[in-house]
Amino acid sequence: MINLDDWAEIRHLFSTGKHSKREIGRIVGVSRGTVDRALESDRAPKYQGAAGGSSFDAFAPRVRELLVKTPTMPAATLAERVGWSGSASLFRAKVAVIRPEYAPPDPADRLVHEPGFQVQCDLWFPHAPLPVGEGQSDTPPVQGNPSAFSGFIQARMLPSRTTPDLLGGMWTLLQDAQAVPSRLLWDNESGIGRRRPTEPVAAFAGSLGLEIKLLPARDPESKGMVERMNRFFRQRFMPGRDFRSPADVNGQLEDWLPKANHRYSRSRHGRPDELIVLDRERMRELPPVSPEAVFRNAVRLPRDYYVRVFSNDYSVDPSFIGRIVDVVADLDTVWVTHDGVIIATHVRAWARHLVVTDPAHVARAAVMRRDFRTQRVHRPEPVESVEVRDLAAYDEIFGIDLGQRPALLEVAS
Repeated sequence: MINLDDWAEIRHLFSTGKHSKREIGRIVGVSRGTVDRALESDRAPKYQGAAGGSSFDAFAPRVRELLVKTPTMPAATLAERVGWSGSASLFRAKVAVIRPEYAPPDPADRLVHEPGFQVQCDLWFPHAPLPVGEGQSDTPPVQGNPSAFSGFIQARMLPSRTTPDLLGGMWTLLQDAQAVPSRLLWDNESGIGRRRPTEPVAAFAGSLGLEIKLLPARDPESKGMVERMNRFFRQRFMPGRDFRSPADVNGQLEDWLPKANHRYSRSRHGRPDELIVLDRERMRELPPVSPEAVFRNAVRLPRDYYVRVFSNDYSVDPSFIGRIVDVVADLDTVWVTHDGVIIATHVRAWARHLVVTDPAHVARAAVMRRDFRTQRVHRPEPVESVEVRDLAAYDEIFGIDLGQRPALLEVAS
C-alpha cells in the first residue's frame, strides 16, 4: 500500500505537467500502476485492516441484555454476571463502547455567568504537611473563591474546615473584596451543609442577603471553575515552595495572587484583574453590621481557669472562677469576656491538644492561692454559743416564790 507521503508527491509531480507517469514512478520508486491508482484516488490513502475477533464477542449478547434492563450497571458487576474471566481492562473498554447505546443521554448546558452574580467556593490542601507550631505538622485547608464572571481568585489558609472557620474564611475574603455577590456556590462541604445549609450558615447568608447554593452529588459541570482553580494552585503555586507556618502560606499567597489574576484568559478575552472591576460594580456593598462568623461558647470558668476552643485550652483571669464567661474565637484570636469586658486574649494556636497559658494569669492565681491560705491560717477559732436555760421558769411552774423567806420551825427539846 502506498503511504501518504508518496501519494502526495505523485500528485504534486503530475500537477506540474513536466513529468510523465513513468518518470514519476521512477522518481518516487513505485510502479506505473501505483501512480495510476494514486492519481485516480481523490482521498489520501488510509489503512483499513480487517476486523479481527475478540474474546469479548461471545459475551457481548448477554452484556447487551443486561444493559437493556440496567444501563448503569457497573462493568465489574457485568463481568460477574456473564462469567467473564479475562482481562478486566479489556472488558471495561468494550463495555464503555456499547453502553452509550443503552444509557439515557444526560446533556449539559453551557453556563453563562453574569457579572456580580456568583462566586464559587471550595477547599484545597497542600501536597505535603507544613509546620503549624509546637513541633507539629498538618495540612490545613485553603479556601479558594474564584469569581464566576471574571475568574478573579481569592484564597486564604484556614485553621480547620469546621463551620466557624469556614464562615470566618468567607467573611474575610468578602471584606477583602469590599463587595457581596448574589450567590456563593459550595460543593457539599460538611461544614457548610449537606443538601441544606447548617443553621449558622443560613444565618450568615441571611445577614448578608445572599444565597448559599449547595451542589447536588455528582455534578462536576457546575463547579468546573473551582476544580480548575485547585489544579492551577497545585501546578503553579505549590511546586518548589517551602513554608515555615500557615502565616507564611498566606503571605506567599498574598504575593502570588496578583500575578495569577493578571494572566490572560482566552475564554473571557481579558485579564481577571481587569474584568473584576465590572464584576464588583454589579455586587452589593458590605452590610453595616458584620455577620456572625466566629466560634462562640458560654461556660462557667472552672477552678483551673482554662477554657477549651476546639482541641486547645486557653487560660483566663482566675479572678472570674465560678462565673459565666463568653469564649469567642476567629481565625487569628481567642478572647474571653465577662459582662462585655475582655478578661483574656490569646493568639489562636493552629497545633492541636495544647495548653496556652498567659503568665499574668498564673501569677494572679498564685497571689489568690496565697491569700486564700493566709485567710485560713489567721481565721479566728469559732466560738460555740451554748444556750443556758433560765431556771426561774421552773419556780414559776411549781408556784415557788423565792422572794419570801421561809419560816423557821421550833423543835422542842
